[in-house]
Amino acid sequence: MTLKIEQVRKQFQQHVAVDGISATIEKGDIFGLLGANGAGKTTTFRMILGLLDPTEGSVTWEGTRLSYKRTHLIGYLPEERGLYPKLTVKEQLTYLGRLKGMTKPAIIKELKHWLERFQVPEYEHKKVEELSKGNQQKIQFIAAVIHKPELLILDEPFSGLDPVNSDMLKDAVHDLQQAGTTIVFSSHQMNNVEEMCEDIIMMKRGKAILQGSLREIKRSYDMKRIAIRTDRDVSFLQTEPGVTSYNETKQDIVIEVENERVAEQVFHQVTAGGFVSKFEVEEPRLHDIFIDKVGGEADA
Repeated sequence: MTLKIEQVRKQFQQHVAVDGISATIEKGDIFGLLGANGAGKTTTFRMILGLLDPTEGSVTWEGTRLSYKRTHLIGYLPEERGLYPKLTVKEQLTYLGRLKGMTKPAIIKELKHWLERFQVPEYEHKKVEELSKGNQQKIQFIAAVIHKPELLILDEPFSGLDPVNSDMLKDAVHDLQQAGTTIVFSSHQMNNVEEMCEDIIMMKRGKAILQGSLREIKRSYDMKRIAIRTDRDVSFLQTEPGVTSYNETKQDIVIEVENERVAEQVFHQVTAGGFVSKFEVEEPRLHDIFIDKVGGEADA
């Protein structure tokens, strides 16, 4: 079971929302689709789901275009939440489960399983409007997975969740992956992408500006981050050629440099002046790569 996105382009009158995106996502993969607001992520999701037709190219699941007839294969958590506030959690999920072709006994079984898993069994008979935003997010997630989809699309799934509930949701996503579910998700929280994804596409103005294995992308990226711990004054590094960022934290001085050659130069300069208890060169964080590539378009 493979999701194939082949040279997909979507144009609305004069505006090109997605411009030539391609990817092959195998069964059980967790794939990250990244970009600033307006980069084309949601349009790409809607083409995957069959809600929009590509202007050019194709999207297929198991070699066939997804449509309403195959909706039982798909789970979708949209960025804009779509729960009915006046319905109870049980009423809400029963209705949505029936739309996916489930029997009522199967719905109740899965509903109780997921409410227990998310530690909110008492919410079964509460109205959605009575729940916090974080707990509404849990119910929205349950609605996306209650029918055990083969393909799961998660658009900003961690929005509004505190760290405890975020970890709870990540564990659930990993378990679904282990069970064979193929997952495509977007997130503005780059630490979550780093924890969960093997492959990514980073989009800007509808185009893929970075794509491939996250591990290889980070390994090959020139920008390096260095954490230094020393009692001596190393503020001279602020003006050192090749040093692009300098920040003093409570424990360390953290700098970013253009490449490994600059990192080596900085090492010799710092250690030549006295004792250094820490000098760690790290691969760049995805957050740093995102800022470098997307730049000032984060609110576009």
